[in-house]
Formats: sequence, structure tokens, C-alpha cells
Amino acid sequence: MCRIDELCRKDVININDGCKLGYICDVEIDAVEGRVVAFVIYGRSKFFGIFGREEDIIIPWCDIKTIGEDTLLVNVDLQCRRRCKPRRPFFDFFK
Repeated sequence: MCRIDELCRKDVININDGCKLGYICDVEIDAVEGRVVAFVIYGRSKFFGIFGREEDIIIPWCDIKTIGEDTLLVNVDLQCRRRCKPRRPFFDFFK
């Protein structure tokens, strides 16, 4: 048994590339059938939230492989957002 507030404190790890996706922020529930449909991880904020957020990651229940003590292992087809986004030097902004 696991409560929703306990799920929010677990790291979500993608088993495809080993990337940490973040923490569960919301849960989609089918109220008619009484089952969890998907978990939602909010996108990272851009420049302290002033410029909005990146896209949310929605993980369907069928992609969840293991719910452990500290982590939630998922199998989603995403590239790690931290690795695929190249960093530009600060002074290139002024060119």
C-alpha cells in the first residue's frame, strides 16, 4: 500500500536511459472505475518561473514498472531533458 503523499516524495527514474525525471506532482484517476490512469510530473520552470515551464511529463499506468521504497521506475520513451539541452555561454545572449 502506498499513499499519494508518499508517492510525491519518490524519485521517478526512467529505466531506458537512467535519467531522473523528477517527482510526481499530480495523479490522474478514473473516478468511474476507481483506478489510477497516469502520473504527472510538472515540467521544469524556466528562469525561476518567470518564463513559464517546460511541458509536463504524463506517465501512463502501464509504463510504471516498479514502485520501490525511494524510487519509482518507469519505462518511457523520452530523452533526458538535462542532457539534450545544450548550454549556451551567458555572453552569447548579448550578441
